Amino acid sequence: MNEAAAAAKTGLDFTLLAEDGAARRGLIATAHGPVKTPAFMTVGTAGTVKGLTSEQVRASGAEIILGNTYHLMLRPGAERVARLGGLHRFMNWLGPILTDSGGYQVMSLQELRKITEEGVTFRSHLDGERHNLTPERAVEIQELLDSNITMVLDECTPFPATETEAKDSMERSMRWAARCRSAFTRRPGYGLFGIVQGGVYPNLRRASAEALIEIGFDGYAVGGLAVGEGQAAMFDVLDATVPHLPQAQPRYLMGVGKPADIVGAVQRGIDMFDCVLPTRSGRTGQAFTRRGSVNIRNARHQDDPRPLDPDCPCPTCADYSRAYLHHLFKAKEMLGPILLTRHNLHYYQELMAGLRQAIEDRRLDHFVADFAQQQSGGDIAPL
Repeated sequence: MNEAAAAAKTGLDFTLLAEDGAARRGLIATAHGPVKTPAFMTVGTAGTVKGLTSEQVRASGAEIILGNTYHLMLRPGAERVARLGGLHRFMNWLGPILTDSGGYQVMSLQELRKITEEGVTFRSHLDGERHNLTPERAVEIQELLDSNITMVLDECTPFPATETEAKDSMERSMRWAARCRSAFTRRPGYGLFGIVQGGVYPNLRRASAEALIEIGFDGYAVGGLAVGEGQAAMFDVLDATVPHLPQAQPRYLMGVGKPADIVGAVQRGIDMFDCVLPTRSGRTGQAFTRRGSVNIRNARHQDDPRPLDPDCPCPTCADYSRAYLHHLFKAKEMLGPILLTRHNLHYYQELMAGLRQAIEDRRLDHFVADFAQQQSGGDIAPL
């Protein structure tokens, strides 16, 4: 086996199984199991999907979850998690884990952080303690956590930003990406993803993609979106970026999003997604259904014996009525957010399964048309 072939077997394996237009159906092989794509990664920021056990998350259809470097480095600490057997064992999740490098969270601290060429110095939002996060330390933390997919440390360019600001930010991220690549320990079933930056400027996005490809990664993420630019601008950026990404590696759109965002991004060739929306919305009384979103707090549901979605096989829809869910939220019972979160995660995984099957059957256009027609508003259209 030559050196290049040997190196290829020390990372992630991505197999492209079917295509329909720009959309792809694939399989990522990791040291903790396979991930079918397009995939939605349930967000477990601090080592937990809020309100649910790992068994309940797995029952929703999730194959991979997301953890966060920033939150886990602050508590309980990456070294402690490593001593306890790694994040998989710590949170009893036996499947693959991707960890965000923490760049987005650090950048959001604003007055509590300082960016230099070396990295980011910041004060914890918990106790004000001072921390330094460099590209090398971000990789080290994620390896201590035993993350299957490590993300490079990047500077999440704010929106709006001038082209000059976006260029300076992107180029710093590319230098950090090269340092992350040097620090990363290659081993079978583990990979490192680069992150394309450049704001809403197509020339910068292309330059960023080309720089990352030159460095060489196991996958390529599109970052710096879903930060206020709107869906149309986001899709424009994807149209300008995805064609410049390698066909042979997975593509990940970070922090996205609403069901319609995901469907549109899959049409444009994106393979992986994550977002807090299904869990956060579940905690605040919003459910996603095949007929649009439902605000279970609305008074119209207080006498409604129907399930959230009669076509949904999740435990919430199988066993509980809208009236009961409404009661739980009005009474501030913790069971309400748990049941809605379970449903939302199930809905997202059903959506991804439908997209995968539609791509395999080469009928994605029909699937998208049906999806758009059905999303008419769960609180308005009668079931």
